[in-house]
Amino acid sequence: MKGKGVTAGTLPGVIDLVGSPESVARAREFIRRKLREDHPAFDDVTLLTSEVVTNAVVHSDSRCGGKVIVALADCHDFIHVDVVDAGAETTPCVRQEDFTEGGRGLMLVETLSSAWGTYDHHRGRTVWFQVKYKR
Repeated sequence: MKGKGVTAGTLPGVIDLVGSPESVARAREFIRRKLREDHPAFDDVTLLTSEVVTNAVVHSDSRCGGKVIVALADCHDFIHVDVVDAGAETTPCVRQEDFTEGGRGLMLVETLSSAWGTYDHHRGRTVWFQVKYKR
């Protein structure tokens, strides 16, 4: 994990999702509508949001119809995304095995983000990441 997230700038939006696999496509569409394809961080933010929401609907206590929240902040030279779910007994971590099926989502987050992390709170857990604008 990298440093703790700090946000400033505009908040293009927040979406409440149901903890089900269908919500992954809804999260991607949310990012597409808010950032647009010509945004300098569009591709990476769309991919990483999809990966983190997938983890939330598969691995967290939100997975059986609970709530998943995606918040998108534009911080002028980077995008900050929070994905909030009900948490789980295990802590999200990057898997180092190259040949396992699945489990590579946080490796993508680690590779493509400028910073990312997790923290637990009274509502569950937040996984956040930041993607710098590509120029």
